[in-house]
Amino acid sequence: MSEQGFFKRTHRCGELSEKQLNERVALNGWVQKRRDLGSLIFVDLRDRSGLIQIIFDRELSTEAFEKAEMLGTEYVISVQGKVVKRQAENPNLPTGKIEVHADAMLILNAAETPPIYIRDDDDVSEALRLKYRYLDLRKPGMQRNLLLRQQVANHVRQFLTEEGFVEVETPVLTKPTPEGARDYLVPSRVNPGKFYALPQSPQLFKQLLMVSGMDRYFQIVKCFRDEDLRADRQPEFTQIDCEMSFVTLEDVIDINSRLLQSLFKAVMSIDLPLTFKRLTYQDAISRFGSDKPDLRFGMELIDLAPVVTGCGFKVFDETLNKGGQVKCITVKGGAEAFTRKDISALEDLVKTYGAKGLAWMKVQTEDIVSPIKKFFSEETLVQILAKSEAEENDLILFIADEPSIVAASLGFLRCELAKRLKIIEPNQYQFVWITDFPLLEYDDEAERYVAMHHPFTSPVDADVTKLDTAPGEARAKAYDIVLNGYEIGGGSIRIHNASLQEKMFRTLGLNETEINEKFGFLLDAFRFGTPPHGGIAFGLDRLVMIMAGEENIRQVIAFPKTQNAGCPLTNAPSPADLKQLEELGISLLSLKSDSNPPHCQND
Repeated sequence: MSEQGFFKRTHRCGELSEKQLNERVALNGWVQKRRDLGSLIFVDLRDRSGLIQIIFDRELSTEAFEKAEMLGTEYVISVQGKVVKRQAENPNLPTGKIEVHADAMLILNAAETPPIYIRDDDDVSEALRLKYRYLDLRKPGMQRNLLLRQQVANHVRQFLTEEGFVEVETPVLTKPTPEGARDYLVPSRVNPGKFYALPQSPQLFKQLLMVSGMDRYFQIVKCFRDEDLRADRQPEFTQIDCEMSFVTLEDVIDINSRLLQSLFKAVMSIDLPLTFKRLTYQDAISRFGSDKPDLRFGMELIDLAPVVTGCGFKVFDETLNKGGQVKCITVKGGAEAFTRKDISALEDLVKTYGAKGLAWMKVQTEDIVSPIKKFFSEETLVQILAKSEAEENDLILFIADEPSIVAASLGFLRCELAKRLKIIEPNQYQFVWITDFPLLEYDDEAERYVAMHHPFTSPVDADVTKLDTAPGEARAKAYDIVLNGYEIGGGSIRIHNASLQEKMFRTLGLNETEINEKFGFLLDAFRFGTPPHGGIAFGLDRLVMIMAGEENIRQVIAFPKTQNAGCPLTNAPSPADLKQLEELGISLLSLKSDSNPPHCQND
């Protein structure tokens, strides 16, 4: 026994095998389960590496046996004993061919009955799991996820270092810049009335590193965005952030494709294709209704305008006359799989995306069943079947509306139906690069153009003049990498010319004073010689979530936030101490309710 009061560990529990037969070992860990058979006590001992069966025999050691009688679930113990062959092997356990016969044992810490079971199939609420996250993290599945995360981060660092990238840390307390979400603001005590912002990304600093001549930069970095949360989004998240000088779009796509291929091979033993598929933004929206399409299944959107224009069905005719679209998806086998009640429920779902309704046709043995069939001639029905490639027992679902609503509604619907029909093969990874994004999009509420990616993205060279004449038609040198329907990374070739960057800011509605206040330091840097540069940022959390086979990003983050950005474990966020607020020059105006944050002002 060491001075610390426990046996110095010789192995981890899950590392033992038949190679250690007849060896004397020392193990430390938690009691997963205890079974008392009278003269023998069986204990499953667990640590991060796995589980091993320990046997306490009164005849071998009365002292150790009597201590074992006191053990409960999650007691922390230290054990010494000999590795022997297990009489009844457990093929479901990596250590199932051996066990340890203990002759000495120390109880290092007793434990109360935990509020959640320490097993992967513990069916308790997520709120309870997050409240007792330190117990939840003892589960083998959670520990595998965190170990996978470490493997991914380590391999990324190794790959990028070998490719000539330099890891550089950038500030966490920085200046608010518009990047598409609300900033988290941090008041400055030494500069009363002024605020830092937590970075939404290291965007400007990594561009300044290119100005500095660093040439290739990367960082695995925390970022912060005060936005509404969902299963694959957190207020604080981790990016694999990269930037390179003297590169084209093709260079960025090449090196990052190789990074992903290397990563999946090293960590998951999966050989990805030598080249990933590519789609333009317009193709992705047109065919899949989304700029992050899931390519693991078909069910593409089909444009029916060529066969239904002037068909006489008022809904279709009026939509097309107003510049809208009529599109459908064909659900193979859907005629039997979905009842009218099911389709009605689907209609309610697409209405949340702005659709006014959902029309349908069932193709049966000798007939078409549909409430809209009567509005079409036999010739038009034949053309619809041909265009949609619908066959017997298929279901055709139609949306007629403005293009953005058609895309959003059918894009959601194809993914929802694929899940319900279980047509997505597990352990399949379909990557696709999306290119040729619009540079800008019009914000009706703000009555101005906003950047689709961010204001530092370079327009396609041929479209620079459109910033003056037709900003909405300008294309961006931007690209996203999509995996199984998730955007796992995105980037662009940046603007590196001060005059073009100023032109971009003005196109976005900023006046000269705003430009200088918010971005003067960047424009100043550009005037001292800036190389062409571009980069990308991967969402590490989202990437690991997919690799781990999880559907919720909180499963791969040690201490995540809930849907309302709270932490059940620490009860953060919490009220600030009055003295702290006074030091910061902040007073609280009012608290409307417990669910609303206080409005603050500077004294």
